Amino acid sequence: MKQCIVVCEDLGLSKGKLAVQVAHASLMSYECASEDVREQWKQQGQKKVVLKVETLDELLRLAEDARRLGLPHAIVRDAGLTEIPEGTITALGIGPAPEDEIDKVTGKLKLL
Repeated sequence: MKQCIVVCEDLGLSKGKLAVQVAHASLMSYECASEDVREQWKQQGQKKVVLKVETLDELLRLAEDARRLGLPHAIVRDAGLTEIPEGTITALGIGPAPEDEIDKVTGKLKLL
């Protein structure tokens, strides 16, 4: 079991802002998973991987791929209180889910 967080590299977020967006994506996606999957993931150490894409279009394509495969996922839209405008999409959380299923969506992405 694992969870992947995908961030848009082209936004130029500060490290702190990026960390917060990753945290939002992790929690939001976790809440979309079934109780059984969440429990398995917690028992296995809550494996997470943070990956990057260059553009919003890439991130949205990944979200659609996750949806088609029935994977729990969530898109983060910023509240606009600090660095970027309200509604800006910053991250995508996928999983927790079986690693081989998530890899069908994120397996070719590079680590952040």
